[in-house]
Amino acid sequence: MPVHYPFSAVLGCQADDLDDMGLALVLTTISPEIGGVLVRGEKGTAKSTAVRGLAAVLPSISVYAGDRFSIDPADPSAESPDGPFGSAAVEESRPVRLVELPVGATEDRVVGSLHLESALSRGAVEFEPGLLARAHRGLLYVDEVNLLHDHLVDLLLDAAAMGRVSVERDGVSVEHAARFVLIGTMNPEEGELRPQLLDRFGLTVEVAAPRDPALRAEVVRRRMAFDLDAPAFVERYVAAERDLTAQISAARALVGKVRLTAPGLLKIAEVCAAFEVDGLRADIVTARTAVAHAAWAGRSEVTREDIRRAALLALPHRRRRNPFDAPGLDEDLLDRILGDEELPPEPPEGGPSDDSGDNSGAEGDGVGLDTPPPSGSGGSTDGDSSTDGEPPLVEPASEASGVETNTADNAPDQPQAPSGAAPESVTAAAPAYRPRLLTVTGLGTGRTGGRSKAIGSSGRRIGASVSTRGSLHLVETLKAAAGKQGARDRTSAKVELRIEDLRTAVREGREANLVLFCVDASGSMAARKRMAQVKAAVLSLLLDAYRRRDKVGMITFRGESAELVLPPTGSVDLAAARLDEVPAGGRTPLAEGLLEAARVLQREHLRDPDLRPLLVVVTDGRANSKTHGKEAVRRSQQAAAYVAGLGVTTVVIDSESGPMRLGLARQLAEHLGAEHVPVAEVSAEALTSTVHGFTGSTMGRGAA
Repeated sequence: MPVHYPFSAVLGCQADDLDDMGLALVLTTISPEIGGVLVRGEKGTAKSTAVRGLAAVLPSISVYAGDRFSIDPADPSAESPDGPFGSAAVEESRPVRLVELPVGATEDRVVGSLHLESALSRGAVEFEPGLLARAHRGLLYVDEVNLLHDHLVDLLLDAAAMGRVSVERDGVSVEHAARFVLIGTMNPEEGELRPQLLDRFGLTVEVAAPRDPALRAEVVRRRMAFDLDAPAFVERYVAAERDLTAQISAARALVGKVRLTAPGLLKIAEVCAAFEVDGLRADIVTARTAVAHAAWAGRSEVTREDIRRAALLALPHRRRRNPFDAPGLDEDLLDRILGDEELPPEPPEGGPSDDSGDNSGAEGDGVGLDTPPPSGSGGSTDGDSSTDGEPPLVEPASEASGVETNTADNAPDQPQAPSGAAPESVTAAAPAYRPRLLTVTGLGTGRTGGRSKAIGSSGRRIGASVSTRGSLHLVETLKAAAGKQGARDRTSAKVELRIEDLRTAVREGREANLVLFCVDASGSMAARKRMAQVKAAVLSLLLDAYRRRDKVGMITFRGESAELVLPPTGSVDLAAARLDEVPAGGRTPLAEGLLEAARVLQREHLRDPDLRPLLVVVTDGRANSKTHGKEAVRRSQQAAAYVAGLGVTTVVIDSESGPMRLGLARQLAEHLGAEHVPVAEVSAEALTSTVHGFTGSTMGRGAA
């Protein structure tokens, strides 16, 4: 077995020593109902090292010998496809499993499938459990979870919601329990996480490398000692690991007895309302985390500090209004809501009449909550209630979230300078909206995403191919072998298969693309405040790219040159930040912008030939520079013809507005062989209103 770096060597082993990452990992193992942990941070911050060390400090679990589905012998309602297990079944104790789910795993490997060896050699239909079955009652770890294919994300969402997996395929019908602690790690620079999966993580923490030189030196010293002699290094932390295991066991035994009083629960609701989180999952997760934190600290009742630590772990990723908002929580606002005083005692109306509290709902039902009589929602009462008194603190969105709202610049139009450099202005984007779907023509073979049609490992099955790579198409494999059995010297009645018989499924799904924006930032864009509308369109398309798992890049051109302000990246957040900073002013070097786009596209094609590009040119089509106007137009036409020769799917978003229009962007689209889209029609709703019988989501060239 591999020797993992000790968990306590990464994070410390006492309750008050754990940082946010260590505390979140421990709390979610004390109370798995919290829903797992997402660890976000830059590369080289020991995210994976900490997760792999966690399993070693968790208490062992009891299972039936030979049970591949790890049901709990102490749970009479638990059923295993390998069962039933009678009273004479042998029980055994084993360590908790850490099951790693590769980002490139196939669906069969995750949920399980037909056991091919049994089917082909013995003709028996047997189920081969997948990774979700193996992770039951353990840890399911996904490194680089933000790069996980969408079809695997859907499987995880279903399993996390139901706690069970149902498999109906290839003549197999199996259902089994799949309750696990989901732990994901990711580097935000490589792209954000799909919103549906982000919400499924109970807790989220941000990690960064320490800036203290002494602490950095200690980290390096420990790592070098581990690499030099791993067994000896691990031996130094045996006692600390044992103590940590004992602490977790004690907290698990106590968590069902911890009382969350009615004032404490109301305070949690006030916090969630003040930060305007969506839905009620945040309230539930915060309450469970506060109870687990109290148990970890050895307390029998939730305190103000427990709620504070729980909110800092459970709310930051839920108060993001859109994917470009930075995660985080305004701690000053949190402290104002919680106040300086400890939580008030349980009101007499909210609990039993005796003072002992021994018959409270928390210990009686094992939920860990003292439930007051119904009192409406949102802190308001419907008659006499135990929540009378101070109302919940709810602040306006701009104050509660700490996010400054951007609006379009309403200053007078920016005049063009008569000569030399034109004045520059930075205009904020107008509000984003749902854009029409822009796709790349044809069928690709790129990584799974949500934009253009592609042949890949996911999607609907449309045929079979002669290949040894991919998911096996069993029916087509047997059909290919059936016609050759007479020519083969068989020694039994079994079907004889050879390598040339293998057929794999051909599936049509969706791929991610490289969306390269080439944005006109000249003085003509600043006129009439077009830049606010242009930025809104680009921001909306960036949001769409985020949801569809695209890679994005951005070029701006103004003055005398073009600049690659954002090299192609998976982080759409960076693109949105760069867009916010783009100034407008100066001449319009359209040819330079198109040629820079061509250079970027050619370079990216060499890096990843399967990543098909979509070029989005945002301009009014005007071209001017220090040279004569006609020369600038001629150069832009030549550049457009050169880009068209690359065979790249291109869209020209026409930013021209006003009653007098020259139609230059439409002419540019013709030279590029591109689709022409007025900026007002980038919105899916705007397009729907012009065409009856269709929806905005099915508009656009190559739409889904």
